[in-house]
Amino acid sequence: MPLSTIHHTPTPTVADQVFDELQKHILTLELPPSTKISETEVANKMGVSRQPVREAFKRLAKLGFLEIRPQSGTKISLISEESVLRARFIRIALEVHTCQAACDRLTPDGIKQLRDLIELQRAAVSANDRVTFHKLDDEFHQKICVLADVGYVWDLIRDSKAHMDRIRMLSLNETSQRFALEEHIEIVDAIAAQDTEIVAQVVKKHLSRILTLIEEIKATNHSWFTDGQP
Repeated sequence: MPLSTIHHTPTPTVADQVFDELQKHILTLELPPSTKISETEVANKMGVSRQPVREAFKRLAKLGFLEIRPQSGTKISLISEESVLRARFIRIALEVHTCQAACDRLTPDGIKQLRDLIELQRAAVSANDRVTFHKLDDEFHQKICVLADVGYVWDLIRDSKAHMDRIRMLSLNETSQRFALEEHIEIVDAIAAQDTEIVAQVVKKHLSRILTLIEEIKATNHSWFTDGQP
């Protein structure tokens, strides 16, 4: 029996949109750790009912970004050092293999696309625009996944790296941006040279810098951290 193919484009639900908006504000520290937040307040500000907000809260709590306590209210979770280190481990494993695959699969045009992104990053560093640099940083790593024909891996990386993002936003000054930019250049150079060993070394170095950053940031923002899981 011949049947026509139905092309379905999923539309984000209201709960999805509330989740995305809240997570963005949490990861960029516009909602810093320990900030109290309520379903009613969020629902009123976003012009939605409390049900999608409640669903978004549950998802954020499951990921470790919210603490929901009926007696004392809901607040943004502290930054979990353990969760950051787990995210780093997962991300290194995924990105090393992704970049090694890119060594075999990227075309000259793909290399050019990565170098174009690096030039945009260079401009953001010169302007000390950390928000734009953070966005371009993510685009760079996502682009490698797509060009290596493993775009689905970015979904896994994005979910696992969320706990690293708050550290990244706290640490993104002009110096750290320049370090990241130089390491991005090294990654592209290694991919262009099809050197799988060097690219693995550079990716590990690039994603391990957060170990030093955690200690530096804890020294001045110690009240935002917890050693255990949220």
